[in-house]
Amino acid sequence: MFRLWARTWKDNHMLQDTVICDDTDDTRTHKVFNALEAVCYEFDLGKPIWLDSNIRDFRLHDKTRFGQDCFIEALDFDYLEIQVIEED
Repeated sequence: MFRLWARTWKDNHMLQDTVICDDTDDTRTHKVFNALEAVCYEFDLGKPIWLDSNIRDFRLHDKTRFGQDCFIEALDFDYLEIQVIEED
């Protein structure tokens, strides 16, 4: 089972969170992208742009933060954080 935890933060307070589970036989990359798409749908957000810093952080820590610079529209929170909490 693959599980990704997503949270939005503002002023060091968590505003909302969700866990996306994926039992498919997709690759890890597809699971991450599909889970991020589900998070954005649930939180009513546009998809963020993966910057080099996001890719680096995600590869090192299985966790990254998407700030205002990763989104086209204005955000009402400081950043969206995603973290892989379980993998097959």
